[in-house]
Amino acid sequence: MATASGVLVIGEMATDGLTQAALEALGAARTLVQEVGGPLSVVLAGPRLGEAPAQAIHAGAETVFTVESPMLEGGPPDALVAVAERAVNECSPWAVLGTKSPVGSDVVPRLAFRLGRALAQDCVSLALDSAGRLLATRPVHGGNIMATVACMRTPAVASLRPGAFAGPELDSSRQGHIEPLDPCLDGVTIRARVLERVEGAKEGVRLQDAAVVVGGGRGLGGPEAFQHLEELATMLRGAVGASRAAADAGWVPAHYQIGLTGQTISPDLYIAVGISGASQHMAGCGGAKQIVAINSDLGANIFQRARLGVAGDWRKVLPAFIDQLRELL
Repeated sequence: MATASGVLVIGEMATDGLTQAALEALGAARTLVQEVGGPLSVVLAGPRLGEAPAQAIHAGAETVFTVESPMLEGGPPDALVAVAERAVNECSPWAVLGTKSPVGSDVVPRLAFRLGRALAQDCVSLALDSAGRLLATRPVHGGNIMATVACMRTPAVASLRPGAFAGPELDSSRQGHIEPLDPCLDGVTIRARVLERVEGAKEGVRLQDAAVVVGGGRGLGGPEAFQHLEELATMLRGAVGASRAAADAGWVPAHYQIGLTGQTISPDLYIAVGISGASQHMAGCGGAKQIVAINSDLGANIFQRARLGVAGDWRKVLPAFIDQLRELL
């Protein structure tokens, strides 16, 4: 492999372009290349790429490696790994970044194995040490400790936690190069196929994309209380989330859960109602720009992380807050 230089991002696509997690990976990669130099590249693969390559360039990529083939329908992981490996061999990056998404969790570890490199997984921040090596910080021991590991060889390979990094601003005036690749896909390469994909019904703002999130925890006492949270979230054009305790109790669907084993969010405002602020939960909402906590326990950990806190019974605080919002809105 030639001298390592720059950063390669393994891009992922939604129906309308790059996923938010892929854009966040591009934002992290742009920060890295400003320090280590070299080009910022992206690899994209799918049956129809549409505007995704142009979007990647607008997000800061200088070169977009593309593979467009009907064999990629459904995103077979075997094929995506082969495509990513081909892109690595093409550009010899200093680092390869993917996402800790369902797709990335299948592709990035296998790519690291093929490259003979260790994988820094589920990273929430990246930096460089004095020797110019990639430092990756990730939660360990159930989120109770944040560990920083050094990637000793290049290319360093890391997967990033969705919601932990800021996405770049898109600039339609940016220019870049789109380079088709031929990874020689065939029936031998693709051993696993996606037979069916079932998507859940989408109602309102997605939790991961919401600028305002209202979260509820064990302190609410039962599922009926979430009606108040839904009302508040609707008024603020936001989404409702929950702690693991509330989700495990069956008060809300599992996909509402915020935390280490749930969703990672980074809204402008997070209103936490009846949530104690355990480390596992805070690992999922630590990226929030502002946290407002409502809790009857003065010693709750959430108050240490909140910008504003109300110590009191949510049954009195929340209705009064909603009434005040009605007058303002």
